[in-house]
Amino acid sequence: MTPGVPEARHTLQQGGGILGGSGLAWEAGPVTSPHLVLVVDDQAPFRAAAKAVLRRLAGFDLAGEASSGPEAIELVGKLHPALVLMDINMPGMSGIEATRQVVSAHPDVVVILCSTYDAADLPADAATSGAAGYVHKERFGADLLRRLWANRDSGWFVDR
Repeated sequence: MTPGVPEARHTLQQGGGILGGSGLAWEAGPVTSPHLVLVVDDQAPFRAAAKAVLRRLAGFDLAGEASSGPEAIELVGKLHPALVLMDINMPGMSGIEATRQVVSAHPDVVVILCSTYDAADLPADAATSGAAGYVHKERFGADLLRRLWANRDSGWFVDR
């Protein structure tokens, strides 16, 4: 890769049967930067799981990770992610309060709250935190993240 020259990206698409009859064809896509993601959770296993999902998901790259709300607020200012995956329950500052502060200071950053709450049991202030949505940690995966990102401007929602 040449410094200062964007790397070409290719997208795999169904159809054509061009490559050995497999039904898959390569098409040159536009040169785009991936969306940077900050993963915030006080539990290392979820951070590891989220990073594994991001490694398999074209168009998204890990910008960094944080284990607390204050650390997340600081890293958003330094790393400028497009997306923050924010745990709700963390010691000290909750993910809901951290989301409020992130969105207030960086309105272009999309925050998706993540936790083990059932949708009906979410804290009342989750919906007014400025987050674009909520996902249950057990349902988190590449397809869901892609769908959440695509619907990020649709208003508050809980993916079901």
